[in-house]
Amino acid sequence: MNIKKQFKEGLITNNPVLVQLIGMCATMAITTTLFNGVGMGLSVLVILTCCNVVVSAIRKIIPDEIRLAIFVVVIAGFVTIVDLLLQAFIPALSAALGVFIPLIVVNCIIIGRAEAFCQKNTVGASFFDGIFQGLGYTCVLIVMCVVREFLGSGRFGGGLIDVTNGFRFTLDGTGGGIQIFPADYGASILNLPFGGFITLGCLIALMQFALKRSKKKKEEAEKAPQDEEKEVA
Repeated sequence: MNIKKQFKEGLITNNPVLVQLIGMCATMAITTTLFNGVGMGLSVLVILTCCNVVVSAIRKIIPDEIRLAIFVVVIAGFVTIVDLLLQAFIPALSAALGVFIPLIVVNCIIIGRAEAFCQKNTVGASFFDGIFQGLGYTCVLIVMCVVREFLGSGRFGGGLIDVTNGFRFTLDGTGGGIQIFPADYGASILNLPFGGFITLGCLIALMQFALKRSKKKKEEAEKAPQDEEKEVA
């Protein structure tokens, strides 16, 4: 188990959204406010981690023929728990995310990690995989929320930050956020569904560019000693 490698993969080299290109539907749909993004990200992180641990723990007794069905049952159980907890304790978030919480059952990120990682690795490794993949997903949601809110309406922290009576965090979704510049000067298209496509596409392009550049530098660094040996010879 290499925790450092798993951390890097979850956030950068194997990010579920920007590299694996999965779980993009909810990513584009709910990233209109920071309140939604943080709530969805943490919900997926908790569900993914719990599912990873359970799937890894029972992997040796799962019949191969019905493994996907069992994965869905496990995921559905934890999604139901999280959904009910949100309805009970943070109803505003449950209402804001709507159908996208139940749809986590078929989220490719969770099913994909169960199939590709958890059924082949230990409980400890699967636990950290869930944490880091969930963090990678949450970071993408937060970045998208910040970009769309700031450029689209000139604010930051919508639904989560309330500055009317001093600075405070709120869980009722009523926080107006911090208005940085007038909303009239924002690119309002970013607040629409099309804005989600634009923002996500730009982030994917930036990530792919950075990964290719990093790979090229690594190849050049490995090739340099070989060229020096040839010159000496």
